[in-house]
Amino acid sequence: MLVVDANVAFGVAASPEGTRLLEGFDAVAPGLLWPETRSALHVAAVRGTITQETAERALDVLESGIVTERRHRRLGREAWAIADELGWAKTYDAEYLALARLLNAPLATLDQRMARAAERLGLKLDERLR
Repeated sequence: MLVVDANVAFGVAASPEGTRLLEGFDAVAPGLLWPETRSALHVAAVRGTITQETAERALDVLESGIVTERRHRRLGREAWAIADELGWAKTYDAEYLALARLLNAPLATLDQRMARAAERLGLKLDERLR
């Protein structure tokens, strides 16, 4: 099992061969991954960073089930505690860290702030993406 964040989901979905990065893994994420990634794809298309065609293809990949939503009854409380521990006002990013902690699964992230936070919390990181 591998917990992926929105940055990884964006990269996997928008890259022609990105889905290969998740082959062989049971990729999971908290429910906020989908609106967060859809929003990032839309922003990238509107700003011209990626083409509309690429954004729409990426949206199809994102919604294809390559990543599975994973819920945990303690996710909210754990994210809250992690945000407190890290001194973060918002709990959004803490949800990815909390899910990784609760599932004892590595986190896949391209975000250096998230990687540093995971290391600080003693969480495993997926090294292929670093």
